[in-house]
Amino acid sequence: MAALAVSPSLAPLLEVVGVSKEFAGVTALNNVSLEVRAGEILGLLGENGAGKSTLLKILSGAQPASSGRIAFGGQDYMPASPEAAKRAGIVTIYQELSLIPTLSVAENIFIGRAPVGAFRIIDWRRMRQETRSIIARVGLTIDPDTPVSALSVAEQQLVEIARALSLESRLIIMDEPTSALTETEVNQLLAIMNRLRGEGVAIMFVTHRLEEASTICDRVTVLRDGRLAGHLVREGGPIQLPRIIEKMVGRAASELYARPAQRGIAGAVRLTVRGLHTVRDPDAPHAIVLQGVDLDLKAGEILGVAGLVGSGRTELARAIFGADRIAAGTITLDGKAIAPSSPADAIALGIGLVPEDRKHQAIFPMLGILQNFSVATLRAHSSGMGIMAQRRERTALAEYKKMLSIRMASPDQQIDGLSGGNQQKVILARWLARDPKVLIVDEPTRGVDVGAKAEVHQILVQLAARGIAVIVISSELSEILAVSDRIVTMRQGRVNGSMMAVDATEEKLMARMALEQRRGNRQ
Repeated sequence: MAALAVSPSLAPLLEVVGVSKEFAGVTALNNVSLEVRAGEILGLLGENGAGKSTLLKILSGAQPASSGRIAFGGQDYMPASPEAAKRAGIVTIYQELSLIPTLSVAENIFIGRAPVGAFRIIDWRRMRQETRSIIARVGLTIDPDTPVSALSVAEQQLVEIARALSLESRLIIMDEPTSALTETEVNQLLAIMNRLRGEGVAIMFVTHRLEEASTICDRVTVLRDGRLAGHLVREGGPIQLPRIIEKMVGRAASELYARPAQRGIAGAVRLTVRGLHTVRDPDAPHAIVLQGVDLDLKAGEILGVAGLVGSGRTELARAIFGADRIAAGTITLDGKAIAPSSPADAIALGIGLVPEDRKHQAIFPMLGILQNFSVATLRAHSSGMGIMAQRRERTALAEYKKMLSIRMASPDQQIDGLSGGNQQKVILARWLARDPKVLIVDEPTRGVDVGAKAEVHQILVQLAARGIAVIVISSELSEILAVSDRIVTMRQGRVNGSMMAVDATEEKLMARMALEQRRGNRQ
């Protein structure tokens, strides 16, 4: 998507100069400066802990800066609250949307400021008319009386943007707006952002999806460890991803997806899947079902599973792990037929799963790191009376903390306070402590910082070197190519191709992922 040229002669709409923020002696932001102009999309990028959230809170009026100067529209800008920021013309749309699901679209847009008529009674007709006009600007044609709970995530995102426009915002800050959207919805949102830019609205786009930032942004500002790492400007085409990554992590992008030189030698076949079919869920008639999947996995091997959304990759993982019911087919582990009817069965057999949705399916966000680590090995860390042996438990966590370079304040720290990369390491440590025969890792670096990706990849290679048979499922073909020994492709619930990773390219994989099923599964 083409970005519009922004004249460098325009005076900045927002100017941040030398802003710092300290918390009890810890410096979260250190002398950060940036500018945003009207009719411009500025990408604010950086790994978790880089300072992006702190800067957003300062700009949105949620907390003050410790030092530095901010100007907005040529005036000093020091909002005492989010409401003050909105009155000034800056609205922040957070990743966790702030809409009230039981209220209508119109009520959410005009909450706290509904138009009134005679006797201070709400003018519902006028509110509906103004809502239709506002939501049309973001491409929505829904009934203003529709409850927000009936909308898709993408539609709710657009209602948030419409609400910001209704406030006559001059700068809209979007925090990870595409994280829960499909590819089609992402493209629609980027098109709307492009349209708003053409109307003179300034947008600050905070995202981990670097391809989107590269495509849509006029400029990007990169933070690293609370400091300004640099600015990059669009010059005749998208900002190059390697330049962005190098600013974010302080080293060349080629190092992040480099295939580890030291690879183990795979052993005997550990897991065999033949003719696997799954049952269609009557409550989800359009869900993907497996249709005769054949698969072999060797001890000490990393098998990459590549496929487009809806190809059946995650369904394959769930079936092997006993989470989805199998209609037909066989699974063999170390030469013995198995039929796990639940995750508990699979775990007892030596199969582990790191699911793609870490937040909802892998971690207990309100519990500490120690409890999250040991939840799969409670018996090993308890006494004969069923009481947890905390010294043994903490010693085990300390061992894996060192092995996997998990960065945490203490074992009792709440796990949702860790970065995505460190949360993922805790989940991997959880399974390592069980010494599994087979470990399935679905989207191993989703929501993980760019710099931490290489660390997770290296851990997967180390697991295979210990003799664990590893299945890696990923939407990122560069990741599949980096970690796998062998790769299978899936389409429409079937395996339709197999190749050694050293012979694979993104083009070859994409061709098989997108082609119609060939006769028979190629192994």
